Amino acid sequence: MTNSKGWTRQELLVAFGLYCQMLFGKLHSRNPDIIKCAGQIGRTPSALAMKLTNIASLDPAITSSGRKGLSGASLADRKMWGEMQNDWESFALESESALGEIMQHESGFDTPPFNGGDRDDYSGLERDVKIKARVGQDFFRRSVLSAYNYKCCMTGLAVPKLLVASHIVPWRSDPLNRLNPKNGLSLSMLHDKAFDLGMITISDDMRIKVSDVKNSESDHFFQIALKGYENKRIALPEKFSPLEEFLNYHREHIFQR
Repeated sequence: MTNSKGWTRQELLVAFGLYCQMLFGKLHSRNPDIIKCAGQIGRTPSALAMKLTNIASLDPAITSSGRKGLSGASLADRKMWGEMQNDWESFALESESALGEIMQHESGFDTPPFNGGDRDDYSGLERDVKIKARVGQDFFRRSVLSAYNYKCCMTGLAVPKLLVASHIVPWRSDPLNRLNPKNGLSLSMLHDKAFDLGMITISDDMRIKVSDVKNSESDHFFQIALKGYENKRIALPEKFSPLEEFLNYHREHIFQR
């Protein structure tokens, strides 16, 4: 039986969680994950897909590119969008919990949420803290990588196991934006490390800049893997574009001039 009433908070948490972590091109009613989730919350796949495209209409990364999604975002949608932007950590934990509740009855999801079970042997008072940290890290990784279509934004590498959801402003430096996907880039493991060390950065016009501090013309691999990308534009994400203030911070405080 489908639900014809307004969307509950739990249902919205599911929808927003899916929006954050699904590929933009899969936000349609034929997506098997949407079909399964819709059944679990008593909605039709079309209704859930429509909700996801309404959410997309609130994302500046979508609207600024000329894509508008649908125009039926509700007051409740706008309220949760603001709630999500203001406190990513609380949103991530709550939405993952909502997704976990419905997905525990299903199997075979392409991108299952974190399951708070005993993946690791946590014990003592730190168990809840570690589980929450893992939930947040998993949410951040899937949100960032899905935004970049599971490709490195610098090289185009499309092997998920070799990709990292790299923080622009380091985890330790900005607790409020640790889980904000707009504080993330999808990078290969090599380029994540180089970015973290300040060997590369991104300019205002989204071009790669390589530090000359440790440049060695005799290092052939350095020339190919890093210096060779100098001034090339990164591939922009389909949602959650990196914020200018975060990129400014990286250039000012981390990049080796």
